[in-house]
Amino acid sequence: MFTRKDLQKLIFPLIIEQVLAITVGMADIIMVAKAGEAAASGVSLVDTINILLINIFAALATGGAVVSAQFLGHDDKKSACKSANQILITVFTIAVTIMLIALIGNKEILSLAFGNVETDVMNNARLYFLISAFSYPFLGLYNACAALFRSMGNSKVSMYISFGMNGINIIGNAIFLYGFHAGVEGVAIPTLISRITGAIIMLLLIRNTKYNIHIGREFSFKPDFTLIKKILRIGVPNGLENSMFQIGKVIVQSLIASFGTTAIAGNAIANTVASFEIIPGSAIGLALITVVGQCVGAGELEQAKYYTIKLMKITFIIMGILNVIIALLCGPIVNFYHFSKETTEIAYNLIMYHSVVCIFIWPLSFTLPNALRAASDVKFTMMVSIISMWVWRIIFSYVLGKYYGLGVLGIWIAMTLDWLFRGSCFVIRFLKGKWRLAYSLE
Repeated sequence: MFTRKDLQKLIFPLIIEQVLAITVGMADIIMVAKAGEAAASGVSLVDTINILLINIFAALATGGAVVSAQFLGHDDKKSACKSANQILITVFTIAVTIMLIALIGNKEILSLAFGNVETDVMNNARLYFLISAFSYPFLGLYNACAALFRSMGNSKVSMYISFGMNGINIIGNAIFLYGFHAGVEGVAIPTLISRITGAIIMLLLIRNTKYNIHIGREFSFKPDFTLIKKILRIGVPNGLENSMFQIGKVIVQSLIASFGTTAIAGNAIANTVASFEIIPGSAIGLALITVVGQCVGAGELEQAKYYTIKLMKITFIIMGILNVIIALLCGPIVNFYHFSKETTEIAYNLIMYHSVVCIFIWPLSFTLPNALRAASDVKFTMMVSIISMWVWRIIFSYVLGKYYGLGVLGIWIAMTLDWLFRGSCFVIRFLKGKWRLAYSLE
């Protein structure tokens, strides 16, 4: 169903888009460092919450994208368009609700998540969280539209919009931070503006009737609960899985915060660089949603298996090359941030550890399960991920990081134990073929 050219046209823009998404976070941390480590640490803490929310939106959007891709594979374009309508309504409603909760509970949420961090760090975190909250509805709409375009096999649209959003963000950072000498608001406001712009452009594009999936003039604000149920059947387990995963990261981040500002800053640098190392796996994972979803919708389960194996091989090769390069350049990369010697040393050790381990385990843990999700096998991935998160990542973070005194490195070791467990479960599930029984458009 997909030629090599089709796969290239789908995957390459996704890789570029993932690079651009990570670049925003890296630019924010690097540029806000001008305001000091307390400001950078505050941004880093809130970004943990923001990533949680981004993943909720993305998970719901993925639910819609899977259903839309399956409808396209089934050659039912009308139902695919209707599902697009409903996913926009659903994501926007949830995003507005989350925005209101974040605005009202700003102080309480941060105190509950991160405890008694240093006063300067908490003040910066509160301001950054407040401004970020206003962007959630726009971020939700952007994610929904981007997922719908990807379900059609069109990943260029979101790539081009990401270019524009990155440009707005980085130029805005420079103006506010270096021109007006602002603090964390200097990175928060440009992010808000870029997300508003991206959402508006995406909404205008998805109305174009030339696309197989569009909302067109027939857009309705009336909920279609039959379609919403189909979308949520995939989106809710996926959302719960991603939410629990990110909540676990927030809990772990709270533990890191107890190690002091140096640990927070070093972990922030390592997280940003590590995000680059997993870009190929993330991009190909998104491609699997489209490819496997359409294959399954067409009833071509053997092709779904074939493309999953093929794309996983590509993932291992590209991630291997990329991680070796980053490991070799680790020294210059961490020194680029111009943080303290202690912070730089922590970041260096974490990046080197991550570079080695993620080549072999990460794709099985996070790329492969997208093939299962695209076949509607979402309950299994949800259960495995939640159990693995609590047992391995959270409990062992406290055991290794605090009890055995390994600090942040102990937390990262616990993280990779989590990868190993979930990756093993997903490989067994895929090879046994039980995912074949999950698909239904009824």
